[in-house]
Amino acid sequence: MALFVDTPRPQDLLDAIYKAIDNKTIQTWEYDKDRDLTHSPDQWKNKAWMHPTIKASQLQFGLLGQKNIVMSKLIYAVYHGRFAEMLLNHFDDKITNITASASKHSSDSF
Repeated sequence: MALFVDTPRPQDLLDAIYKAIDNKTIQTWEYDKDRDLTHSPDQWKNKAWMHPTIKASQLQFGLLGQKNIVMSKLIYAVYHGRFAEMLLNHFDDKITNITASASKHSSDSF
């Protein structure tokens, strides 16, 4: 399951996400040294990571799972739903559409 975010300036959107996390405007997401994003509440932290890829007019987020742990529907549903919610809440003026695939996508790793 991947998240596809249509935006005229995908790099600017990704930079704005990291900046909002850094300045604590977004408090429920954090990123690691690879700049992959994880949902930070204790219940969900490090259960998965959203891995960004920049495409022409689109920012894609593939889901990375934990090693040797089977990805559950609940985890990928929560990660994609909460990430889309965060985007709509903070960056609705920078996006035109958000789509989630219903099954594993080539950008996913789990």
